[in-house]
Amino acid sequence: MAPPDRTELAEQLVRLLDIRLLDPLEILLDGDDTVDALRTVVRVRAATWADRVVLGDDRQAVGVIMRVVSTLYPGDGPFDPPLDWWRGPLGRAVAWRVGHPTAPAVSYAVAGAMLGITRQGVHDLVSRGRLARHPDGGVVPGSVRDRLHQLDREARHG
Repeated sequence: MAPPDRTELAEQLVRLLDIRLLDPLEILLDGDDTVDALRTVVRVRAATWADRVVLGDDRQAVGVIMRVVSTLYPGDGPFDPPLDWWRGPLGRAVAWRVGHPTAPAVSYAVAGAMLGITRQGVHDLVSRGRLARHPDGGVVPGSVRDRLHQLDREARHG
């Protein structure tokens, strides 16, 4: 799976921030014009965040990802998005840059969603030593990230 497209990532970030933060704020503030100014700021910042995630160094990318995930998906429990979340631009960006932002291990189903393959495909990769098995079960998310980078290098170099 290739690195996420910066434009698609920025667009998804804008949509998510609109739905999860700005629309509720607009309702709460009874349509205050300040929210329109915030929408403009979000569009500009989302493009910057997408650039940092895709093109920035690891520290920049991880910092943006952690802030975005913790803001958009707050909760008392662990971050556990549905499998199809990993297919979107943000999910692909997270998988490509950090693997999983908080989990020391992911299930074969999650690893498959992150890689765009089946659970059986993940099982085969673990059996062949291409993905690291976590001692407590599942797959080490960093090995998923490393596999995505390897596939990207192979695709670019034929």
